[in-house]
Amino acid sequence: MIEELLYVELKSGHADSGPAWIGMPNYSKSKSTIYFNGMAFKRIKGGGISGNYNEVHSGNEYWISGVKKNNEDRHWSGKGSIEIDKSVVEIYLELLGLSVLPKNLKVVTLKPAAPTVELHELENKSLHE
Repeated sequence: MIEELLYVELKSGHADSGPAWIGMPNYSKSKSTIYFNGMAFKRIKGGGISGNYNEVHSGNEYWISGVKKNNEDRHWSGKGSIEIDKSVVEIYLELLGLSVLPKNLKVVTLKPAAPTVELHELENKSLHE
């Protein structure tokens, strides 16, 4: 079974050429929060300006989706390399049926995709007020 990989791109202040990553997410028990690269994301109700999720700490908009099997994750007008977590390179290659990574991908080590105490408190702030 191929595990779920996510494509995450910062939209706030960057349009279609923001920093972008591919990696493995983690989810809250309710599946309402995505944890990825040391951040927590909530879906934007009713849609955002250019993203579909807000990062809970900064409020920045991000585009989050599954990876595309044709390596065309960025918007057609976007530019720039995409960072891929070294722990998912083999999964990504298997998903795309490739033996080597495309040149637009840069292998890095992403931050853990797990909730921290700070993120948990920030997410639940409105519940405690």
